[in-house]
Amino acid sequence: MSSIAFDLPDDIIAIREAITAFVKREVLPRHERHASLLDDPRARYAADGRYSEAVYDIIREVRMASSEAGFFNMCVPTAIGGGGLGHLAYFVAWQAVYHTCGTRSFLAPYTIAHWAFAASPVLEHVSAEVRERMLPDLLSGRRSMCFGLSEPGAGSDASMIKTRAVADGDGWRLTGRKLWTSNSPHADYCIVFAVTDPAAAAAHQGGISAFLIPTDAPGFEVESVVKLFGHAGGDEGALVLDDIRVEASQLVGKLHQGFATALLGVSLGRVYNAARAVGLGRAALELALTYVQQREAFGHAIAEYQGVTFPLAESATALHAAHLMGINAATLLDRGERAVKELSMAKCYAVEVGLEAVNRAMQAHGGMGLTNEVGLAEIWQTLRIINIADGTNEILKRTIVQRLLKGDVDL
Repeated sequence: MSSIAFDLPDDIIAIREAITAFVKREVLPRHERHASLLDDPRARYAADGRYSEAVYDIIREVRMASSEAGFFNMCVPTAIGGGGLGHLAYFVAWQAVYHTCGTRSFLAPYTIAHWAFAASPVLEHVSAEVRERMLPDLLSGRRSMCFGLSEPGAGSDASMIKTRAVADGDGWRLTGRKLWTSNSPHADYCIVFAVTDPAAAAAHQGGISAFLIPTDAPGFEVESVVKLFGHAGGDEGALVLDDIRVEASQLVGKLHQGFATALLGVSLGRVYNAARAVGLGRAALELALTYVQQREAFGHAIAEYQGVTFPLAESATALHAAHLMGINAATLLDRGERAVKELSMAKCYAVEVGLEAVNRAMQAHGGMGLTNEVGLAEIWQTLRIINIADGTNEILKRTIVQRLLKGDVDL
């Protein structure tokens, strides 16, 4: 039985069921087989903080298996070799992946071509040379990329980027720094956003361009791995870009119009993170519901105590709302509407209530909720991160208010 009163399209339902089966067949068994690597931080990371080669081999296996099965590139534009499905498929599939993986979600991000890690609509407007030389390995999952937008002084306000690409013959020389670049410690390519027209950029009238750069290019360096929550390593990098030669063929989209590409990527990230929050929140809630029916205190299952169960009911209500908001925003985007307010609402609300759902699930478990064995702590960390990633909740609320003040008050 569905809690949603309207029917999703049959093809979307079929995708949801098929990718759920794929995760159960290909992703979760890999996690189980390699739990000693994936669940132990001492084994997960190498001495320099990157994922160990053995771990990265498993990640690559998941990408390639998903590509072979037809899921990895299902939302990549047909113009560059993908299935051409839209935002609703993207939201529904990601929600299903994370709901299914739950506390074993380390490999989940590699099931579908993540907009910042692989081929996506971000790469729709690349040169013929890039399509021939770089895209095949990205589509197959053999290689991956990263998205170099944020900088030490440019996070939520991406227009503040300082990286510069100076014209040099028929190409450019690119210099700058990037921070919080996910997947960069292992990526084969990086989309780098750089100022190409300083006057236009200063006036917020374009002036920023995007380039696809191999990470083995002279001058490209992962200076350090950014470590979070006390872990021994991570998947975020601090990049140094030192006088990198960039050819004309490496331009992504139109010269000086790269900010549109950046916003496309960030919008995809908001759809993804809304889906991830709903999926992980649902998984955490279901763990708590099982636990409170089994655990006894003072002669009764703790499910009989309203102080334990009412917070779970509140989270179920909020996650249901977040699920509907995500479906609505994705559908609007597929209709060709900008849905700036609706997508901002969906992402902001979903990550907040998803985090709270995990927090409540941990509380319902008592001390067990804090253990590595249950796995809720790692979900909590993931959701805490995405309350900041791809637009902080405060920035999203600012966007919502701006839209409302301009008369966009339909709710």
